[in-house]
Amino acid sequence: QVQLVESGGGLVQPGGSLRLSCVASGFTFSVYAMQWYRQAPGKERELVASISSAGGSTNYADSVKGRFTISRDNRKNTVYLQMNSLKPEDTAVYSCNGRLLQTNYWGQGTQVTVSS
Repeated sequence: QVQLVESGGGLVQPGGSLRLSCVASGFTFSVYAMQWYRQAPGKERELVASISSAGGSTNYADSVKGRFTISRDNRKNTVYLQMNSLKPEDTAVYSCNGRLLQTNYWGQGTQVTVSS
């Protein structure tokens, strides 16, 4: 059974940091590119960051460049999103995605709220 389980979300003040984790099971994690998406209420889902299967290539949305870092540990079947200098506009449900060709797996999401 394929599972992607996110954790690490919560309430944080502006300027604060959070580290999201996504643990994968049920598929060969190390051959899948991994992505973090987010969706705020009333807005379309947005691709935040992506990382290649071996971790050698990363990409970021312009809105998070310099503040967020995606990484992965293929020994632990886990992808991370380190989020620093958080802003209220970063408030959203963050979901991880595993992609290989036409196959996509999704987690259930974790809420991140940035507010004072």
